[in-house]
Amino acid sequence: MDSTLWVAVFTGGTAVLASWVTSRGTARAARIQVEASSRAQQLDRIRELRRAAYSDVIGHAHETAELHFQVKGALAGPDEQMVQRLTELRGELGAAFDPLMRCIRLAVLEGPTRVAEAAEALSESVITANRALHPLEESGEGALAAYESAEGEFHRRLDMFTASAREALSRIQ
Repeated sequence: MDSTLWVAVFTGGTAVLASWVTSRGTARAARIQVEASSRAQQLDRIRELRRAAYSDVIGHAHETAELHFQVKGALAGPDEQMVQRLTELRGELGAAFDPLMRCIRLAVLEGPTRVAEAAEALSESVITANRALHPLEESGEGALAAYESAEGEFHRRLDMFTASAREALSRIQ
């Protein structure tokens, strides 16, 4: 064989090898890009699900807090209207309780652990504050102090939940 044929075979082989290496590199780069895009979409979906769950908890908790604020107003009113208004507010708080608890359970499910723990603590404080209403209607000894303490704890737990949720959302990357 003459040298021209060898050069042609060598050049052709080199071209085939270069093409094969390039196609493998391109395929690998495309696969990495698809994986990165998929991961980004998954993180966006997680962030949106959590944001919605946390937002629902905060929204329902604020509705509950508004009702508790109205309890304080009823306590400042005339005694003959106080018991009736407290009974009405207890009914409204009872109606607000179930949606809030559903939202809290969803936030616990969505996690992460710190947010779930804050949500469970918020749940306990809501239950305690709602239970503290009945003794107010009966004007029981220490009922007002117990209610104010429970209501204050509810607000602290809501603040803790909000801070935990904000931190958790900022960590999703």
